Amino acid sequence: MAEITAALVKDLREKTGVGMMDCKKALAESGGDLEAAVDWLRAKGLSKAARKADRAAAEGIVAIALGVDHGAVIELNSETDFVARNGDFQKAAGDFAKIALKADGHQALLDAAHGGAKVSDAVTQLISTIGENITLRRSAKLNVQNGAIAAYVHSKVDGADHLGRIAVLVALESTGDKAAVESFGKKIAMHIASANPLALSEAEIPVDRVEREKAVLLEQLKEDPKAQGKPQQVLDKMLEGRMRKFFEESVLLKQAFVLNPDQSVEAAVAEAAKAAGAPVKVTGFVRFAVGEGVEKKTGDFAAEVAAMTKKDD
Repeated sequence: MAEITAALVKDLREKTGVGMMDCKKALAESGGDLEAAVDWLRAKGLSKAARKADRAAAEGIVAIALGVDHGAVIELNSETDFVARNGDFQKAAGDFAKIALKADGHQALLDAAHGGAKVSDAVTQLISTIGENITLRRSAKLNVQNGAIAAYVHSKVDGADHLGRIAVLVALESTGDKAAVESFGKKIAMHIASANPLALSEAEIPVDRVEREKAVLLEQLKEDPKAQGKPQQVLDKMLEGRMRKFFEESVLLKQAFVLNPDQSVEAAVAEAAKAAGAPVKVTGFVRFAVGEGVEKKTGDFAAEVAAMTKKDD
């Protein structure tokens, strides 16, 4: 048996694009034979998966799962919307959301047991079976001590209320009537799906995001004819007003409530507390939209086919 050196592992990795640990295992299983290790990886579907890993997975599905006092949401991405309609893909998304209910963080979800292996292995198997790059991109979980976890799914998959294109979870703490709290929570979740707030409160908006907004508004002021020639104290007031508007549009509790634009979400929460018979506090929310933040590569399909044809000539 050939010695399994770091150089040999590196060669196999470069040849297949598979991770170092899997390459090392393949070489061990193949007695150090490089070509046999390549075949071993292919047999396991790992080499095929690796070749697809650099392709953008910006389509897919989001899934939610609810427990008694907690909820989880995951995003499972694919390259095409066609795959997002695949039954096996959808079942996997639902299964992963249920597992996320018990996982402590995203890495713990990937490492969690599923079907005799790990969740990450199940994703790799999906890639091999379906033939597209697939990623379990992110997950999140919310908990409450007393109250309810409310959920809303937009653009639902037919016959599956827990699957769709946008999923929202909201945590509401309250000792009041649980049914009333849950009902109101769903309305807040619908609002979040539509209004897409940046954070629950001003303090939760990242400092760099606030500073970036200030910089943009300052540049706008320089170009605003109404600001020309104004003293600095006036410019400061103008900036303050524009930042106030930014917070009103970005912070959940300050936003105009979608279901009643004449009141803020904060006012709607106070109104809901009366119906529930006890104070209601929104303690957190999560909003996942399929492909959000993923750069989707677009191209000329006809040109790609023509290029491939030329290679075959």
